[in-house]
This record gives sequence, C-alpha cells and structure tokens, in this order.
Amino acid sequence: MMRAPAILRADPTTDRAMPPSAADPARADALPPDDPVDAPPPGTRPAAAPDPHAGPDADAGPAPSVPAACDVAILGGGLAGLTLALQLRQRFPALSIVVLERRAHPVPLACHKVGESSVEIGAAYFERLGLAEHLQQAQLRKFGFRFFFSEGRHDLDGVTELGASRPLPVPSYQIDRGLFENHLGERVRADGTVFVDRTMVRQVALGEGEAAHTVCWQRAGGPEQRLQARWVIDASGRAGLLKRQLGLAQDNAHGAHAVWFRLKGHLPVDRWSDDPAWRARCATPTRWLSTNHLCGAGYWVWLIPLASGSHSVGIVADPRFHPLERMNSFERAMDWLAEFQPRLHAELDGRREALQDFAFFRRFSYDCRQVFSASRWALVGEAGRFLDPFYSPGSDFIAIGNTFVTELIARDRAGQRLGAHTQVYEQIFRSFYDSTLALYVDQYGLFGDPTVMPVKVLWDYSYYWGVLAQLFFHERLTDLALLSQLRDELALGQALNRAVQDVLRDWSAVSRRPNPAVMLDQAAIPWFVELNRSLLDTLDAPALRARLREATERLRTLAEELREHVLDEHPGLDDRALRAAIDGAVLGPGVALPPVQRPRPRLLEALLAPQASRAEPALA
Repeated sequence: MMRAPAILRADPTTDRAMPPSAADPARADALPPDDPVDAPPPGTRPAAAPDPHAGPDADAGPAPSVPAACDVAILGGGLAGLTLALQLRQRFPALSIVVLERRAHPVPLACHKVGESSVEIGAAYFERLGLAEHLQQAQLRKFGFRFFFSEGRHDLDGVTELGASRPLPVPSYQIDRGLFENHLGERVRADGTVFVDRTMVRQVALGEGEAAHTVCWQRAGGPEQRLQARWVIDASGRAGLLKRQLGLAQDNAHGAHAVWFRLKGHLPVDRWSDDPAWRARCATPTRWLSTNHLCGAGYWVWLIPLASGSHSVGIVADPRFHPLERMNSFERAMDWLAEFQPRLHAELDGRREALQDFAFFRRFSYDCRQVFSASRWALVGEAGRFLDPFYSPGSDFIAIGNTFVTELIARDRAGQRLGAHTQVYEQIFRSFYDSTLALYVDQYGLFGDPTVMPVKVLWDYSYYWGVLAQLFFHERLTDLALLSQLRDELALGQALNRAVQDVLRDWSAVSRRPNPAVMLDQAAIPWFVELNRSLLDTLDAPALRARLREATERLRTLAEELREHVLDEHPGLDDRALRAAIDGAVLGPGVALPPVQRPRPRLLEALLAPQASRAEPALA
C-alpha cells in the first residue's frame, strides 16, 4: 500500500499540486517516526468525478510524438490504464499503444488519490507486471487487515481486536498512489508506449464492423487531433467517458458514502496503549502498517500509512446510520470522530496543522450494464464499476478486468471471433462483482459487532482466498473449460455466500455484542494461514479443480458450523435459506451432496468459543 520521498499538497480549488515539503521515508521494521509538521491545512472539497468536458492545463510542456493510428487507445493513465498498458506490452511486444491522461505527470504524492490498500490478487497482479522491486523497496508491506471494535472508547487495549500477530505468507502492500502512478508512467514510456498527459478527450466515434474507432483529443495549448485505433479502452475513472456516451451507467443497492483526508506524519497506533501485554500481542510493534479499521454500527474508519510519510484517514458509512452531512468537512468529521472514535480524535486533534487534503463521495458505489464488447471496446477500473473500499477490492477488479481485456485483444489479433468469449467474460466478471457486492449491501449495521463481525471476516476471506484468488493466482480466469467443469462448485459458493450474509445480519440484530479485551489472532488459526499460503502453490488444471472442490466443501462446513452455533444461541432465527444452500438446492432437484465434513477442532472454534473462555493467544 504506499511510500516515498517528498509530499505534495493538493490545492482544493484547482486539484493541482502545490510545492512539496520534505518527508522522512517510513521504516517498515519500527514504530513510525515523530514527523515534524509544516503543512498548512487547505480547505475542503467534494470529490467529484472528473469533468470529461473540462479543458487541459494551459502549459503542458513539450508534447510527445503521437501517431495518427494505433492498435490500442487507452483513455486514462491512472492505475487501471497504466497497468493495462504494461500487461499488453508484456503480452504483445510489438503492439502500438497510446495512453491519453487528463492529469499532469508527475502527479502529487500522498494526496493524489485514494484506493491505497491492496490485497492479494491486486498485489500479485502488480508483481506479475514486473513491479515487485518497486513494491518491496518504495512502498510499504501491509501488516494485513486489523479491526478494533472501539466505538466510543479511548482504550484500544480494552476492546476486541481482530488481526494477525505476525504477517501471513502472501504479501500485500500499502500503496502511495501518486508515487506508484508516477513509477507506472515512467515504466510504460520506457516500454515504448506513447503516454500523453494533460489531455482532454473530446469525442469517441466507435467504428462499425472492422472500421477503426476515432478518438478526438487535445493536449493543453495544442490543436485538436484525431487518433485511429482498432481498440478503445475507457480507463477514465469516474469520468466514465464511454459509459456516459453509451448510456451504460447503472445504480446498485449500496448507498454508502465516504470522507477522507491525509495528514503529514504517521499515526503511531502501537503507542496508543502503555499496556505491555497489549503491545506484545504482535510479534513486532508494527500495527501501524496494517490497514487498521475502527469499527462501529453502520460505519468503519480506515487508517492507512503511506511511504511518502503521510497517513490516510477515511470514514465510510451507511447514511441510514450516519448521514454524510455530519462529516462532509474536516471540522464536521472531527466532531463526528470525537463522539464515535474518541481515541483517534485525540490523536488528530493535536495535529490539525498537519492536514493535507479533505474530500468526500456521497454515493461511491455503482454498477455498469456492460464492460466488454465484441466491437472492440471495453471499460476497466472505475470507468466501469466500483464496489466498496472495505477489503480493498479495487486493484483486484482492475487486475481481473484487465486480464479479460488482454485475452480479448489476443483473440482479435489471432483472427478469432470475439462474440462468444465477450459474453462469457462479461458473465464471469458480473458474477464476481455481484458476489463481492453481497459482502457490503445492508451489512454495515453489523460492522460494530465484536462477536459477529470476526466471523464475517473469516467467512469473507475463506470465500475470497478459496475461490476467486485461487483462479487468479493460478492464471485460470480465462480457462473456460475449467470454469465449465466447476460450474456447480461456483454456483454453490455463490448461494452459500448469499445465505451466510443474510444469517450474519440476522444474528447481529439479536446479538448481545460483548466486547472483551482480547485479540482474535488469525495467525493462530492453522487452516486459515494455510489457505493464505496455498495461493503460492503451482497447480495444473486437474489439481486446481480438486482444490476448488475442496474449498467449496470447506465453505459448506463453515456455513453449517455457523448455522448450528446461531441456532443454539437463537433458536428462533430462520435458517431455511442457509440450510438449503448447504444441501445444494441451487444445483437443482435430485442433486445429493455428501454430508458436511465435521473436523475437530471446528473451523470456527477460535471465534465461536464462549466469551468467558476467550484468553489472550500465545504468540507463535
């Protein structure tokens, strides 16, 4: 998730970079330094989608040579567009690629964009593109996700903590988006891609049949130009150039909002308690390197360190619990934190002069009717769909979408028809989106439940690592033969996930919500650690097929353990949908699944043990 040398502050009136100030690089093996503060706080602004009709900056500097025609035109040089350019160049060294980017490069550090936390698929994708050295040396390795059920509390050592006492095997990173996208820009140019910044795309005329598409664009201070392209890829983010033009925008059922800001200096989470036992829960004092979540009913607060020496703070909430109007400026957000997360407020209150930016989105999640076309256009990244920042799926879906686009371009270059594959990839991508969206819709009410939420996190990660991540790590996302063979397992996993999310929500509605001062150590759950490690294996198609079937059986076991536990505590809860999913009803009448496995100890033992018997876990 992040790194590097100097910090640039964003001017809230122009959204352009201001002069940098010095920043100490973060050390990943120690407590964060007590950074000096010298940045004056700017004003506040809503984070709106870029205006696709806004003109480029006046002084763009020397223009690169842009051809009149290319194989692929990528509209947008952010994370999705630049990584796609790298992936295409890696696959097709002779491909002619032009990337047109609205912003000036290099972009500001720290305050460039949110989307700073990566998880396993996104991190593996970046490494696959040859970015491992940059991630390991210039960004911060993330110490996993960490959750504190700390609503209304000053004492983080007095509440339930969910996280790992030591890093799990598969790496992920905290990514300073400005630093990362600057590096990506340098890489694509070095690889022979034409990357033009400070541009405005005025029009895209999609050709019919085999006719080329035409992109009308202009660079700051220059004449309008035309670019012929066989493929046009919209990577313009929330501006959604093609999505707007083609009327593809579509709402979803998730109405959450977010506010965020960056401050110079890191937040010393490990110093927020003097209790030696609390500090010793983790093998090293590096909780600050986690994506820390401060959780409460209807919301969560993120704390993400950046290698450029700043810390990102965000509040994400369901408006039915916490209206945006209570937090849509820095002062209002601070007032809100004083009430709901007073320990964080106390830390920030003495550092107001360190504020670097502030922004918000009213309804950040959205859908799209179509993202791939046999007419040789596609939407990637936020130009198509966006889910929720919880679990940091943004880079994952960039990786998945870019991989489908790369495969479609490969088929086109081989002279193969695109229609059938385009439809199947669209269906698969839709399935992944819908399954992940189910983790969020109407679930924010249970985020502050110290009993139910740890079970949800364990389930959600078992589904992610067990199914989707396995397909990506083993490079089988586009293996339609394998996916066809796994049709029943994938459908069963989706049905189980939907039913489990409903039961978790119903359980939390009647939960007593005890909040003991314990750590639920994910690193002390052997099967969970092994599931993470298994992503590093190299399996052929038959072995991967067997693994995914094993993963589906594990999900059935987890679901049955959850069902039994919830009914023991609350016999009146409706478990019919979950029981039907466990029995495989989604597979049709007459399908007989084997009995659910019952391992000992139970898979959920570490989280479902009676509250009174929970003890501090020993460090491994």
